Amino acid sequence: MVVLATKLYVEGEARERALDSLTSQVDNDVGDLDVDFDVGVRHDDFPTVTLEGPDEVAARNVLAETWGEITAGFEDGETYVGTLESWDDDGFVLDAGEEVLVPADELGLGPGSPAQIRERFGLVQHVPLRFTYGDTPALADDERDRLYDWTRGTGRLNVNSATRGEVRATVNRAGHARDIVTVERLGLLEQSIVCREDTDPPGLLAAIGEYLPSELLAVVP
Repeated sequence: MVVLATKLYVEGEARERALDSLTSQVDNDVGDLDVDFDVGVRHDDFPTVTLEGPDEVAARNVLAETWGEITAGFEDGETYVGTLESWDDDGFVLDAGEEVLVPADELGLGPGSPAQIRERFGLVQHVPLRFTYGDTPALADDERDRLYDWTRGTGRLNVNSATRGEVRATVNRAGHARDIVTVERLGLLEQSIVCREDTDPPGLLAAIGEYLPSELLAVVP
């Protein structure tokens, strides 16, 4: 069984739609392999995928690489994935099966409080983030590089509590399909709308915000 490093924290019909979306995405990931799978959800909202078949090991590796994996423990110096659960002056609290505090001085994302850094880089709640474990956990170097790349691009609008399909449909409904490059999946319910060069991320936020009951944060280059 693989525990995916993304969360299914919505309820009601939204939860059913999200679970259906996840099942389809897992099928896309491992459907060409000789393996049967079953998708479930743990008590802490992390999805699980039970695998059985000749290609079980390969399928597990594909899912772990694509989604990140929640493990039973950590080893010093190794990189893991956790979801951003909370933040305060002490740093970011990530849920990686257990709470991991990444101290403010180990974020490595420039000046400002953790709250200011979160907003500057568009880190909506529950977004998966990679960290390196140790006596003092730190954001992983490749995670820092990814976030800095966001600020050097054409701008983004990050969203939570919605599937990729729902975000695409919302952008189309608001009449802004031509203003974006793509919708990039960050997690099951966390997406990043990549803007075109002449699109203003805060303006896009204002235009589609009324259609999405989500947290939206703009990343401005």
